[in-house]
Amino acid sequence: IAKLFGGYSVFAGVGERTREGNDLYHEMIESKVIDLEGESRIALVYGQMNEPPG
Repeated sequence: IAKLFGGYSVFAGVGERTREGNDLYHEMIESKVIDLEGESRIALVYGQMNEPPG
C-alpha cells in the first residue's frame, strides 16, 4: 500500500503476536517490501504484555 500511494505502512503487535511479527518482518524482506539497503516506508511496532490475560 505504501509503495502504491507513496505513504507509510505501520504494523503493530503485542504479547504472543510478536512471534508472528518476526515472521512477517522476514517475509517482507524476502518479498522486497522492506529494503534493508534502501528507503523503505514501513514500521513494525512490537509491545510486551506485563500482565497475564484475564
